[in-house]
Amino acid sequence: MTVTANRPSPPVVPPSSPEKIRKRRSPLWARLSATAGAVLLLASGGGLIGGRMLISETTATIEVQNLTGDAKKTVEEGGGATIEGPIDLLLMGVDKRASWSDDTVHADTIIILHIPATHDQAFLISVPRDTEVETPAFAPSRWEGGTVKATEAFYWGAQNGAGAAGGAQLLAKTLKNMTGISFDGAAIINFNGFKGVIDELGGVDMCVDQQVTSKHLGLIDGGPVYLTEAQKQGRSPKPVVHKVGCRQMAGWEALDYARQRYGLKNGDYDRQRHQQQLLKAMARKASDSGVMTNPIRISSLIKSAGKAFTLDIGDIEIADFALGLKDVAANDMVLLRTNSGTFSSNGNGREQFQDVSLEMFQAAKRDQLGEFVLDHPEVVANEK
Repeated sequence: MTVTANRPSPPVVPPSSPEKIRKRRSPLWARLSATAGAVLLLASGGGLIGGRMLISETTATIEVQNLTGDAKKTVEEGGGATIEGPIDLLLMGVDKRASWSDDTVHADTIIILHIPATHDQAFLISVPRDTEVETPAFAPSRWEGGTVKATEAFYWGAQNGAGAAGGAQLLAKTLKNMTGISFDGAAIINFNGFKGVIDELGGVDMCVDQQVTSKHLGLIDGGPVYLTEAQKQGRSPKPVVHKVGCRQMAGWEALDYARQRYGLKNGDYDRQRHQQQLLKAMARKASDSGVMTNPIRISSLIKSAGKAFTLDIGDIEIADFALGLKDVAANDMVLLRTNSGTFSSNGNGREQFQDVSLEMFQAAKRDQLGEFVLDHPEVVANEK
């Protein structure tokens, strides 16, 4: 997940106060409904219930933010404090270093997670970062609205003190306008906090389908370092080369592989596939290793996950969510791709959705993705 440099200055319009952060009890589903968290919970089934008291203590208090704003699913649309009906979550990945402020960050990974009302599958749909979108005006960041890339919607929403919550809200509203999908919840995942979650799982099994050299990391004394940091130190790191084949990867290696887009045949589309592949690998590892039936390991995992996520928790209770999704496992996760997995140009260097992709979003809105996939098998990304 790469942060774009040389960002333009925000427009000057009348100021407005951003929505305040709110504090409230965080049920487990909220802590686990960001990228890794969602798939871990889905993989766990009913195994979480045995550690209920320990988990409740671990997640008793957390600072959360409203990430969905006007794009939050209404009661009329099936939202609210019940697990019944389909669930739609917006997952946003950012690469934010400790010294960086929220208004310098783009959403480099955008995924819509759809769980049908039957609660027996989970569909992951990646939205290409370079998709051209029409953003509405957004008072908290003083954004007047305009045509930008999907990744930039987050950036413009975060300006003038609106922060990450503003970025998420503007992106969520933009996607709702574009796809028709409203969201039950959302999560911002920070790449630099994500590594600990994978390491808590003991690494994951990944299959590299095409060799690629990292544009982000190098090796010094056998350990990974950012290339920019190595340059500052005047050192020449050994390249990190992800070679074709299947193997177990540590957190840093799996994340670095999933972040690459330059040097891949289909660029960002291949990166989307690899990120979805990583999510499924995490779900499989959590399920097969017994992590989710061990209360102590669950507690440690949740603590690591909490360092990586900013969350919109919604109103669903922990027991309802865990029991309601007990039939969804790693093998029931369907990875979907837009535009048949290739760049679809609109003529000015940005992407546009082909008709079949727009139909896929409408199918998700109507909770008919299962039927849509049967009629359009080409949208399925068959990752190992």
